[in-house]
Amino acid sequence: MKLAIITGASSGIGLALARRLIASEYQVATLSRRPSPVSGVKHVRTDLASRGFFDTIVDELMPIVQKSTEVTLVHNASRYLNDDSTNMDDDALRDVIQVNVLAPHTLNRNILPHMGPGSSVIYVGSTLSEKAVKGCFSYVTTKHAQIGMMRALCQDLVSRQIHTACICPGFTDTEMLRSHVPDENLQQVAELSTFGRLIQPDEIADTIQWAINSPVVNGSVLHANLGQIET
Repeated sequence: MKLAIITGASSGIGLALARRLIASEYQVATLSRRPSPVSGVKHVRTDLASRGFFDTIVDELMPIVQKSTEVTLVHNASRYLNDDSTNMDDDALRDVIQVNVLAPHTLNRNILPHMGPGSSVIYVGSTLSEKAVKGCFSYVTTKHAQIGMMRALCQDLVSRQIHTACICPGFTDTEMLRSHVPDENLQQVAELSTFGRLIQPDEIADTIQWAINSPVVNGSVLHANLGQIET
């Protein structure tokens, strides 16, 4: 049995990916506060912002993991704040690190021992995983950290036949984007790609599914941004 564990499959990219993997005969579980609307997706309710989140789900999640021959772990959920490196509160930064860095590490540490050959660990990064812009210090910092985690994990998994990659979407039409960009500014954002439009979550889900099935990309950072215009 193939199992896919997706953090945050209740909307956006995670939701689109859940649909695709269910259609490909995976068993899919989402770790999230809200259930996924996709029929057949098991909702393991948790809050990744809680430092002890794994202790609350271990009895529900691990029996499913232990029955699976291949496990795909997709670190999709993220916290994005508008903040500034010159004055961000330490506790606020710790909260973002918990969701974007420590939660993926906790899941890796507990699930990897049960992952067999053919399994994969996929990070959903951002164009800001390898560049920076003003006003999103904690997101830039933690997305850079995810690439470091992915590359280190690739090396630590030598001979396990488990591959890892980081998919870095550009401006994608998701709840997260729309919560930070007013409707009247969406077209302006869309025009930052060479195609002059926003990326659809299905397009990123297709890219992630391809990476899941492509161990040759082990340790790779894959940008999926329609050719972002550099300003």
